[in-house]
Amino acid sequence: ATAQPLASQVALDVLQSGGSAVDAAIAANAALGLMEPTGNGIGGDLFAIVWDPKTEKLHGYNGSGRSPMGRDLDTLKANIAEMKAEGRLDPDFDGIPSHGSLAVTVPGTVDGWFALHDRWGKLPIQQVLAPAADYAEQGFPLSPVIASGFAANLRRFEKVAPMVEELDNAMATYFPGGKAPDAGEIFKNPDLARTLRTLAREGRDGFYKGSIARQMAAYFDSIGADLSAEDLAGHSGEWVEPRGVEYHGATLWELPPNGQGFAALMMLNILKQTDLRGYDRGSSEVFHLMVESKRLAFEAMAQTFADPEFADIPLDTLLSETFAEAQFKRLAMDTVITPEALAIPLEGEGDTTYLTVADRDGMMVSLIQSNYRGMGSGLVPTGLGFMLQDRGELFSLDSKHPNVYAPNKRPFHTIIPAFATR
Repeated sequence: ATAQPLASQVALDVLQSGGSAVDAAIAANAALGLMEPTGNGIGGDLFAIVWDPKTEKLHGYNGSGRSPMGRDLDTLKANIAEMKAEGRLDPDFDGIPSHGSLAVTVPGTVDGWFALHDRWGKLPIQQVLAPAADYAEQGFPLSPVIASGFAANLRRFEKVAPMVEELDNAMATYFPGGKAPDAGEIFKNPDLARTLRTLAREGRDGFYKGSIARQMAAYFDSIGADLSAEDLAGHSGEWVEPRGVEYHGATLWELPPNGQGFAALMMLNILKQTDLRGYDRGSSEVFHLMVESKRLAFEAMAQTFADPEFADIPLDTLLSETFAEAQFKRLAMDTVITPEALAIPLEGEGDTTYLTVADRDGMMVSLIQSNYRGMGSGLVPTGLGFMLQDRGELFSLDSKHPNVYAPNKRPFHTIIPAFATR
């Protein structure tokens, strides 16, 4: 299952050719980076949970990238002040710019693909990436929802253009002639086709140390960005242990921070303090309890979640029954928790893309991949056909916060895969 029928068909074709669920997931993800660049692509990060029927275990992968090694917090603040002085940023703006190089972190997706493929791939990576490369070269008909996403992103880029060091590459790749492609139009991305074929030929190192890395580093240099060849070469994702919370006989599994998955587990723990089956399905009481539980879980998350290599996160406490009981006592059925009653402001609405694959051997993949704000930072490295993520916007500038910006650090992450077992 994916957000685009052609990407789902690519995954099915890979399965029918003898590929594993992991092969199919990578193939679908590569296709989505072409077909739904409004939500994801190889300039972004990846998280996955895989059920391996041989070990009968869930395995998690955190494929998120880090901030530049050569930029510290003071330098970042000075860069932001300079943008304000130049009129590229509103003087009252508080935070990290949403677009442009200050928000870019190392893309972790390709590393994630190869880590998963090395462990569970059955087909050669050339065969797995070929369908997406072929579609990028020959074109595909743009679907309506994604076409509307293109138009929305164009409007956004026009609005934030002063933040972005250069937009010509993005315009040439995604908005030729200065307009968004329409639904049904045949969309091509020959640069991305070449990039995918280079990956198939050179492997993971092609992206982080080889020809693609050199092109990215040259681009960073040309626009004065802080990311470097050393940042790319130093990247590595991480195998992590999923944790679960049991709820009425089912267990929900999520990955640990720097992602926000454990907030879903905190929500379930709070909801376990009552019995939703006592209310009608879809009733106002059920929605009230779910929304209030989410506010409290997100409040705790927003104060504590960060890169665990830089912060001591009290995960056992946050996932404990004692904490859930205390949170539940803050709820009332006749009032709502106002923003003023929360210890920290919460982020607004958002969306992303997601895919899942199961194969005949019982292997299952839950995979999520994103560039963050829509298409990402606005920066497309010359000749490569993908946009760099702006995930670094989610760092804090508060030196006392666990998620404060630091060199070579992973930001707090919103995208989460999930898994349910019974």
